[in-house]
Amino acid sequence: MFSSNAESSTPSRKRSRWDDEAEQDDSTALLPPLQPKRRSKSKSLKTEATGASAPQPHTRPPPPLPKLHPSHSIYAPPRIFHPPFLPSRSVYSYERLNQIEEGSYGVVFRARDKITGDIVALKKLKMDEEKHGFPITALREINALMSCRHENVVNIREVVVGDTLTQVFVVMDFIEHDLKTLLTLMPSPFLQSEIKTLMIQLLSAVGHCHERWILHRDLKTSNLLMNNRGTIKVADFGLARRYGDPVGVGGLTQLVVTLWYRAPEVLMGATTYSTAIDMWSVGCIFAELLLKEPLFQAKSELELISMIFKLLGPPTSSSWPEFSSLPLAKSLSLPAPHHGGMRQRFQYLTNAGLDLMGKMLTYDPERRITAEEALQHPYFKESPLPKHPDLFGSFPSAAAGEKRRKFDSPSAPRHAIDYKLITDFDLV
Repeated sequence: MFSSNAESSTPSRKRSRWDDEAEQDDSTALLPPLQPKRRSKSKSLKTEATGASAPQPHTRPPPPLPKLHPSHSIYAPPRIFHPPFLPSRSVYSYERLNQIEEGSYGVVFRARDKITGDIVALKKLKMDEEKHGFPITALREINALMSCRHENVVNIREVVVGDTLTQVFVVMDFIEHDLKTLLTLMPSPFLQSEIKTLMIQLLSAVGHCHERWILHRDLKTSNLLMNNRGTIKVADFGLARRYGDPVGVGGLTQLVVTLWYRAPEVLMGATTYSTAIDMWSVGCIFAELLLKEPLFQAKSELELISMIFKLLGPPTSSSWPEFSSLPLAKSLSLPAPHHGGMRQRFQYLTNAGLDLMGKMLTYDPERRITAEEALQHPYFKESPLPKHPDLFGSFPSAAAGEKRRKFDSPSAPRHAIDYKLITDFDLV
């Protein structure tokens, strides 16, 4: 009686296939191993002498093999985007060649792999003043680069370490140029067909990152690398992070994007933003490729806001309904309404190109064009069509220490009295 009450009072637990398979595996594991019967030596000799076949002993059937479980859940895809966990190699596997540049989060070197001979870029993370372990910016950069593998995103190869815990290097493919330096050193700007090719590659990379829920948050010409085959690579994911809902406690930080490429909603103190801030930066890069100089060369945030108002006109309730609700909107005095000066600034751009730039530089982030929509814009289908990347010209790489070759030509004669004509006697 007591036992029945106890059993009835105990709540029944819902069983799953995981429990059934586990018990089946345990029951097969508890079965005693079958011992084969040994034949006596006399019977075997007698059988061989008479030539009769001995009856086969009755054996039990072998137990069923345990069911193999998959290495991952059937409801989750297999892990194919990340390499298996292996110990990091030493940085001494590479030969240091020269220093390329130093940024806020690391120092980049050019190096050679001692085994394969490949030229790579080594980014040494700045960890000397880090007090809370591995820097979160480096973790975000490595995670973003591994998640956004694309032909127009710089490829990460591995992470190597030095002698101490503060010597961590990220190994990436070496690209000859960055677009900022190239625009400065080029004798003439890019052609319209070349600009279209570069913009298609940039939009493809940005759209690929956005599909994987990654915000770059620092798109600018110095973070766009270009090789001698006309292919650009988006680099420097130090400020990149995943976005979604919820965005976290306190929202997103406003200390993102270099000032000249910063979107107006970030300038106005917005704590929630999305892929639209990257598209504003893409529009600034588009203008810089056309002008061969940055579009907004401001020294402060207030100066940048006034330059944006001058080019696009001040925002209105129809062009940006959420403007009045932003934290810093009330502290600004808007100028008198006027039409923007986009056509005067870009006199040689077609109407389709001006329309594309206007949709990238739209005040309202909800109306701003996306990367996928921009790739389908008529600007890329009109004449001149985008040039094939293999037809781009090559330039000396400043990162590799190359310099433009100067061909020496013979100088003109300085003194006519010293100049001697060639006579027939000289030819004998």
